[in-house]
Amino acid sequence: MTGRKLPLIAVALAVLIAIIYSQRASLALTLMDRVASQRVATDVLAELPDGLHVILCGAGGPLPDPERSGPCVAVVAGSTLVIVDSGTGGVRNLNRMQINAGNIDTLLLTHFHSDHIDGLGEIAMMRWVNAANQQPLPVIGPTGVDAVVDGFNRAYQADAVYRNEHHTDLVAPLSGSGMKAVAFEPPAKGVIKTVYEKQGLTISTFSVDHAPVSPAVGYRFDYKGRSAVISGDTSKSMTVEKVANGVDLLVHEALAPHLVNIMHNAATKVGNVIAAKITHDILDYHASPVEAAETASAADVGYLLYYHVVPPLIAPGMEAAFLAGVSDVYDGRLSVGVDGSMISLPANADSIISDQRM
Repeated sequence: MTGRKLPLIAVALAVLIAIIYSQRASLALTLMDRVASQRVATDVLAELPDGLHVILCGAGGPLPDPERSGPCVAVVAGSTLVIVDSGTGGVRNLNRMQINAGNIDTLLLTHFHSDHIDGLGEIAMMRWVNAANQQPLPVIGPTGVDAVVDGFNRAYQADAVYRNEHHTDLVAPLSGSGMKAVAFEPPAKGVIKTVYEKQGLTISTFSVDHAPVSPAVGYRFDYKGRSAVISGDTSKSMTVEKVANGVDLLVHEALAPHLVNIMHNAATKVGNVIAAKITHDILDYHASPVEAAETASAADVGYLLYYHVVPPLIAPGMEAAFLAGVSDVYDGRLSVGVDGSMISLPANADSIISDQRM
C-alpha cells in the first residue's frame, strides 16, 4: 500500500464513523425494536427441559456486591416456578433473565431478616401486573409470616388502587394484588415437614440454627427423582446434613470468617465501633465455606452451590480466598454463586448440568 492511499483510507474511515455517529439514535431505536420483540416473545421457562432447575436471582447478602444481589432463589420444577426469599434486586434479575414474574406460583421465606424480605413488595407487584393474576401471591413461611405480609400489603395498598385505576382489570385486577400469608409451625429440630405439593413437586421444611433469629428454616425440593436443599441462613447444622443426605444439589449459605475479620480489624483500627460490632457479631450464626463443604461431604451431595456469599467478593483473587481450605474437606463439584447461576437436574436422570448463567 502506497503512502498516498493511507490518507484517503483515513478520510473514508473518518467519514464512515461520522455517519454512524450521526445516525446513532435511529440505530439504537432499530436495535431496541428488535430486542424488545425478541424479549416479549421469549418464554425461558417453557424452553427448559423437564426437571428441577435452581437459579440464583440473588446470590449475596446484605452488603453491596456487583455480582450478587440480595438472597433470592428461583426453583423451576416442570412448569411450576417458586421463589425462596426476596432480597433486593431479585425480581429485577428475574426480568433480566427473561423469567416472567407473573408465572410465580408461590414464594417461600426462610426467616424475616430484612435482606431476605425487603424485595417482597416489588416481587408481589410485578407478579400481579405481569400476568394480570387474579389471586394474591401466596407467601409460605414460618410463624410470623402473617405480620410481615400484612405490613407489605398495607404499604402497597395505595399503589394497588393507582395501578387498577390506570391500567384497569385487564392488567391489574384488584383481586390479585398483594400477598396472602400461608403460615406453618416450624418443625422440631431434626424433623422435616411437607409444606407444598403440586404437579409432582414436593417442598419440605426443616428448622436451622440462626439464633437469635427464630424461627429460621430451610427447604428441600423433590421432583421426578431429583432433589435440592436450600439451607437458608444457618450456622453449621446437623439437620441440614441429615435432610441433604444424598441430594443432587445443596445450596448453602456461607460467610468467610477470615475475610470478615479483615473488615473487623480495619473498622477497629479507624475507630468505627458500629462496623466493628457488626463484623464481630455476624461470625457466630453463619456457616463458613469450609463448614458448608463439610456438610456437603458428610451428606454425599452431588453438587454444592454457595449463596448468601459474605463478604462481597469484589477484588481479583477473593473467590480463591473465600474457598481457602474447602478442598481439604470436600472433593465434589462446587461453585460460588453469582446472580444468574443455574444448576439443572433433568427429570428421572443422574446428570447435573452446571456452569450456566442466565
